[in-house]
Amino acid sequence: MNGSNASAGAPARLGALLPLLGRDEEAIAFFAGVADLDATDPADYLLEDGVRLASGARLEQFARAGSGDAFCFVGEGGEERPVVYVSLDGEAGLLALGLPELVQLCLVAPWWRDAPGRTAGELRAVAAEYQENAPDLDRRRDRAARALDLDPAALPSETAVLARLVELSRGPAAAACLVVGFDGDPLDSLFSAAPDPL
Repeated sequence: MNGSNASAGAPARLGALLPLLGRDEEAIAFFAGVADLDATDPADYLLEDGVRLASGARLEQFARAGSGDAFCFVGEGGEERPVVYVSLDGEAGLLALGLPELVQLCLVAPWWRDAPGRTAGELRAVAAEYQENAPDLDRRRDRAARALDLDPAALPSETAVLARLVELSRGPAAAACLVVGFDGDPLDSLFSAAPDPL
């Protein structure tokens, strides 16, 4: 995968993903129920006081995980903005360059939070366990993809999306998306130990 948001499997309706993630039943069932990304009430989501970008750019929460962790857009604009994840445990990291790329990550590897620091073998075990606990995962993923106007067959592989996480965590965009806490200190890197490729 390259840095473009126009990759294979990208939705045809750029700018229309976030409303679908919050209103379409199939999308909500997968993203909130499986991938732990709830975008049903973005106006109700507020970052912890003092959490901000070191650069001073805007940090806008648009979704949350069940734990209260935040999915945030960086800077001004629409769904093409970089997306960072801010954990209540004091970690943060760049996940994607745009919502379409985040959607692909969540569809292909909804267990991505277990990726940092794991070896390729451990990641395969995590993926297998996830599949075992959700035997209808592929069907649910395909239905959610179609609800977002994506062709499930055109989605990237697990290897590709995890390699992209590694690339982003080590690249210049990650440095530009540094998140600091209320005390002004940088939050720990979500991907301090990047995953080995599958």
